[in-house]
Amino acid sequence: MEATTGKEAKAVARYVRIAPRKARIVIDLIRGQSVREAKAMLKFVPKRGTEPITKVLDSAIANATHNYDMDEDSLYVAEAYVDQGPTMKRWQARARGQAFPIKKRTSHITIVVREREEG
Repeated sequence: MEATTGKEAKAVARYVRIAPRKARIVIDLIRGQSVREAKAMLKFVPKRGTEPITKVLDSAIANATHNYDMDEDSLYVAEAYVDQGPTMKRWQARARGQAFPIKKRTSHITIVVREREEG
């Protein structure tokens, strides 16, 4: 990890109803990108995880500009990760009175943006 000398802003979405494995595919695309590139990439990736990740990215950008007076044009995605949330356990009825388990997984999506150092 690089040394953090500048300010950073963070946004977290918890208990998002998407499997972490599916959300990580999308989050890996934007890690390290500038905010403008990340938003453009999320707009055209045909995955279901782009919608909640875009919301978290927009929230992180808003936190940076409103709370810390950071310049939006110099922001980049410093950290982006998806942790597993609680799993909801459901049952699917099958033949001959059997029941098969269904695991509805949830995710905690975290995005940290920082200002890029000039120089």
